[in-house]
This record gives sequence, structure tokens and C-alpha cells, in this order.
Amino acid sequence: MIKIEFPKQRVTLRQREGLNEVFDVIRKKWLQFTPEEWVRQNMIHYLLAKKYPASLIAVEKEIKLGELSKRCDIVIYSRSAKPFMIIECKEMKVALSDKTLNQVLRYHITLPAKYLIITNGSYCLGFEKTGSQFFQINEFPDYEIEP
Repeated sequence: MIKIEFPKQRVTLRQREGLNEVFDVIRKKWLQFTPEEWVRQNMIHYLLAKKYPASLIAVEKEIKLGELSKRCDIVIYSRSAKPFMIIECKEMKVALSDKTLNQVLRYHITLPAKYLIITNGSYCLGFEKTGSQFFQINEFPDYEIEP
């Protein structure tokens, strides 16, 4: 497992009409604050602190799995617009399980990315695709600039 520490810069919160909201810096809009959204927004700030380009990050990217429409929490693209990483976020009290891993593997069918990450905000499980196999990684990958 990869231990992650979110950056000191915290997500922006507000209360509006009795509801707590969090600002999504990628989509530039206020969203309802939920435990999973807290993890997703902190993960976005973590990626930005690691110098991942904001312009290459997609949040809640819609994909088709057969007849079903699904949404990937975070997809990071290479500069040549190929999927580089898929991140599936769960709220902190949800254990990182085979069920979550299978979810991100299904997304990989439509968006074949080099890295797959599942996180609950405290820890990440990460996998790198090499050839036709996935291998678990011990460190969160840096963004790779293509030659």
C-alpha cells in the first residue's frame, strides 16, 4: 500500500442554503460535500502538488461499458491524449477491496491506462501495466513527460 499525505493547501469549503459544498478546482464549480467528494478533491490537490498538469486531469469522466454509462473519478491523460492513470476514490471508512479494484479494472477496458490507483484518502493501492500484466507499485508515480 502507498501511504499518501494530502498537501497543506486544503480544499475550499462553503455553506450555502444549509448545505456544505466543496469547490472543484478542475471543473471550476461548487459540489455537494460528501465523504467521497472530500477524498476526490484532496486527491486532486495532491496530484497538482505533484506537478500533474491540471489541463490533463478529467474528473468524473463518463465512459461506456457495453450499454452502461459509468464515471471514472479521476482520469489523467498524457500530453498525446492517451489515458495515463485512472484513480477510483472511496470515502475514508471504505476498505480498499477486490470489489474496488475490479471496478477500476472494468474502466481500464474502455480507457487503457498505464497506472490504476484506488484510494480511500489514507492509502492507495497502485498498479502499473507492463505488457499484458499489472504489477503492484510501492510509490505514487510521478507524471511522465513523453519524449
